[in-house]
Amino acid sequence: MIEEIRARLAMEIDQLKHELHVVLPDTLQKARELGDLRENADFQAAIERQGFVHARLEQLRDRMSRLSSIDLNKVPRDRVGLGSVVTVLDLDTTEQEVLELVIPDAMDLDKGHVSVSSPLGRALLELAVGQEATVQLPIGRRRLKVETLRTIHEQGAQQVTPPAPKKRKKKRK
Repeated sequence: MIEEIRARLAMEIDQLKHELHVVLPDTLQKARELGDLRENADFQAAIERQGFVHARLEQLRDRMSRLSSIDLNKVPRDRVGLGSVVTVLDLDTTEQEVLELVIPDAMDLDKGHVSVSSPLGRALLELAVGQEATVQLPIGRRRLKVETLRTIHEQGAQQVTPPAPKKRKKKRK
């Protein structure tokens, strides 16, 4: 999960660097060639875009730095933590829901992601199978029971593992 986010951020950084160092200078040069810069909308738009790109690059670099500080060894192996896929039972409606706890940069509500920093995510953190949590959400209070748990460590073990290195045959002389 973290590597996917890191790759996505790196791709956006590369695109913005290209825009900042190639596209925008070209746009600014063309706008300068048109003459009076005070009334040149293309020039003003390029300058504004340049400021936005600088700010976004700084934000992305900060996120990359924070990603590097995540220590997966500190994520629990027997309780809900970052990257856990949890089946919860709503004790009031008896509906089951599958949720995955992710960092905010990886949020995708359509995939059932819940940010670890959200009220729901914080309520689920550190729970073991069978434990319950009550959380107050904008839509009202929810009482949830953890029914199944698959931690980030278990998911990593289920991913395709590279084949074992082949043993080298000794050459005969």
